[in-house]
Amino acid sequence: MNFNEIKKMLNLTPNPIDKLEMVMDFGKKLEKVPDSAVCSEIVGCSSFVEICRDGNRFYGRADSSIVRGIVAIMISMVDGKTAQEIKNMDLLSEFQSLNLNLGAGRLNGVNSMIRFLQNL
Repeated sequence: MNFNEIKKMLNLTPNPIDKLEMVMDFGKKLEKVPDSAVCSEIVGCSSFVEICRDGNRFYGRADSSIVRGIVAIMISMVDGKTAQEIKNMDLLSEFQSLNLNLGAGRLNGVNSMIRFLQNL
């Protein structure tokens, strides 16, 4: 699922609890990380999070269902893009456009993922 599809689905859902359930469902659909991918643990997340890269393809994993969903969203934003294209994106604004009701700890994790992706 690409980011525009995710954004459309979330923006059509007014209930914040339903939105978080959708985020968890996105996490269930994360592709398995191939052996050829290079993975990096994201420092600054309260959960264990890895973002993995194989060329311009991105993968991820996390130990929490909601965080897996957030990783899936972040990956949908950058998958197939070069490091320079990602650097030129405003990932924070794009993520904020989803209007997710996340706690401060999870937002710190989102910011850590964004920093990692923009410094590839």
